[in-house]
Amino acid sequence: MAQKLNTALLQANLKWEDPQANRSFFSKEIKALSEDIDLIILPEMFTTGFSMNASKLAEKTDGLTLQWMREMAKLKDAAVTGSVIITENDKFYNRLFFVFPDGSFKTYDKRHTFTLAKEDQTYSAGRDRLIVEFKGWKICPLICYDLRFPVFARNTVEYDLLIYVANWPSKRVAAWDALLKARAIENMSYCIGVNRTGNDGDGYKYNGHTAAYDCLGENITELDREEPFAEEIALDKKHLEETRSDLKFLQDRDQFTLK
Repeated sequence: MAQKLNTALLQANLKWEDPQANRSFFSKEIKALSEDIDLIILPEMFTTGFSMNASKLAEKTDGLTLQWMREMAKLKDAAVTGSVIITENDKFYNRLFFVFPDGSFKTYDKRHTFTLAKEDQTYSAGRDRLIVEFKGWKICPLICYDLRFPVFARNTVEYDLLIYVANWPSKRVAAWDALLKARAIENMSYCIGVNRTGNDGDGYKYNGHTAAYDCLGENITELDREEPFAEEIALDKKHLEETRSDLKFLQDRDQFTLK
């Protein structure tokens, strides 16, 4: 079991509805990462930006982007995760892929579609939460608007790391900062949020604030950075386990089930 999970957070100014350009950008960023990286986290809809033009942009599950993610995972011997516009059974999904170094993968379809942007009118909502086991870590990857719904992220399975990939606009970034920290504290887990920067084709501005918090809500990255960057951080399983042993807050959680 790995005591350290070396994690890369990639914040980018996504090119609007240009998958090839975005894959090319991330290829360069990923190739420049350390050789000992374990997990690479990309933003929500990292090939297109947060577009409702699904009929033009959607890929099938085994499309070019998943092939590319597999190539990157193999190249760095690391897991790669981020969300992509996918079509399946005549429906569209905002689908997160968690791709393992051997090319196998798991998926999560965004549960809470963003009604303010009419995402619910284009994309079908997912239902089930995903828990990934990787190198002795339990990981719960979620997508953007899911951050506003704490019950869905509630730590009933002793996961170690909560991830949010996002296109979260700058006008509400104060909520992003506060909620990421809150999710870490209330779930006694690491919590990482990877956002984008720049402007999208619908006129929305994004200012990043990609960050990682430990289980006590301490920021372990440089908060409030608004330019594209790739940052590598080491998550410490021993610190997590010792803190949970000393502060048994998860044992006192309310007993109920989300249906």
